[in-house]
Amino acid sequence: MGNIGAQRFLPDEVSLPALREAARHCEGCDLYRDATQTVFGEGVPDARFMLVGEQPGDQEDHEGAPFVGPAGRVLDRALEEAGIDREAVYVTNAVKHFKFTARGKRRIHQKPTVGEINACRPWLEAEMRLVDPEVTVVLGATAARALLGPDFRVTRHRGEPVPRREGAYYVATIHPSAILRAPDRDEAYAGFLADLTVAARTAASGVMGPGAP
Repeated sequence: MGNIGAQRFLPDEVSLPALREAARHCEGCDLYRDATQTVFGEGVPDARFMLVGEQPGDQEDHEGAPFVGPAGRVLDRALEEAGIDREAVYVTNAVKHFKFTARGKRRIHQKPTVGEINACRPWLEAEMRLVDPEVTVVLGATAARALLGPDFRVTRHRGEPVPRREGAYYVATIHPSAILRAPDRDEAYAGFLADLTVAARTAASGVMGPGAP
């Protein structure tokens, strides 16, 4: 089928429950063929924080919920230490189906293509409009491409609030799964926590910059 895009699968009713139900039947790109199920966003509809990752992992694909695997546990810890209530955020991914290569019984994560990111963008844009968070935490390069464009570099601008609209910002950082792969996990985690702390501070004060009080 190729990447026809998700737009035609969006429901007439614009609400998070309606979007979630409609996304179950999305065939906007070929990833739906091998994934167990669509993994849509979850959380409170009026969340101050929205966390956007790359795509569901193996455990998320089986359970049908975002950030419930090993990377999710890293995220939970960092959110708590940064003072962000995990129950008061909305979490989702730029791509809603798990992309993988099978190696025996294991399913190895594969990075989504630009076409797959673009095909899935209507779901993410609809979530952004409905939740309209004060701070959107962009987790990794795939989410950054979807939300901030192909020229944005997480390595160059991580932890820097970027205006989304008046009174609302993006804050980019690494994906928590990168911490699990890092040679020095403690150092990688410390940088991740620092970026989330900027996000928390930005929402609390509405002022930009890592040095805000």
